[in-house]
Amino acid sequence: MNRISFFVIDFLMGAFRSRFSLQLEIAALHHQLSLYQRAQRRPAIASSDRILWSVLARLWRGWRGALFIVQPRTVILWQRKRFRDYWRGLSRGDRRGRPAISLELRHLIRRMRQANPTWGSPRIVAELQKLGIDVAKSTVEKYRPKLHKPTSASWCTFLKQHMRDTVAIDFFTVPTARLRVLFVLVVLAHDRRRVVYFNVTEHPTAEWTAQQLVEAFAWESPPKYLLRDRDAIYGNRFRNACAVWE
Repeated sequence: MNRISFFVIDFLMGAFRSRFSLQLEIAALHHQLSLYQRAQRRPAIASSDRILWSVLARLWRGWRGALFIVQPRTVILWQRKRFRDYWRGLSRGDRRGRPAISLELRHLIRRMRQANPTWGSPRIVAELQKLGIDVAKSTVEKYRPKLHKPTSASWCTFLKQHMRDTVAIDFFTVPTARLRVLFVLVVLAHDRRRVVYFNVTEHPTAEWTAQQLVEAFAWESPPKYLLRDRDAIYGNRFRNACAVWE
C-alpha cells in the first residue's frame, strides 16, 4: 500500500478515537518532527505526496500550519506545475505540427514556379487543387523557389535624397514672468536638424505664420516639401497666403 492509502486509513480510524488520544498522538508527532528537522536531511518526496498535499491545500484551510517537510510556497508551485502539465498535454495531443508533404509534391511546386514566374502562391494553390492536391498557401510559399528581384533604392536612401528639400514648422509656448504666453515659431531643416528661422509673437495668425515662412527663405530657393501638423492655423488662409511664396 502506498502512502496515500495509509493516510486515508489513519484519517478514518481517527474518527473512532477519543479526543485525548488524538491530542497525545499529535503532540508525539510534533516532537518527532522537531527531532527530524534537527537532522537537516531532505526527505524523498514522491509524486503521490505532491498530489496529496495539493489536494489538502484545496480542501483544508489550516494546511500551512501542519506542513513541515517543505515550505508552503513549494506546494503552490506543485499546483501550478500540475496545471501547466495538464493543459500542455491537452494542447499537444498525439499529433505535433503539420504533416510534411512528399518529395514529389515539393518538386512539382518548384517546377510550377519556375515555369510561371508571374504566378503567386494563391494561383499555385488553385492549380494544385485542380489536380486534386490540397495544400496550404504557407506550404507553397515555403517550398517555392525565391526569384531574385533587381535591387532598388532603400527607404533610407529615399529619405536622404528628399530630406534636403524638406523643412518642418511648428509652435511652442514660453510663459513669461508677467504671466504672459509667447508663441515661438520654429522652421527646422531636416537634413542637418538645423534651425533655419524663428520668430516670437503673442497673437499668432495664419497670415503672420505665412509671412514668417516667406521671410525665412527670402534669399534662397524654398524647399519642395513642408511638414506641419493639423492645427487650424495651417488651414485655407495659410495655404492661400503661401501661394505667393510658391
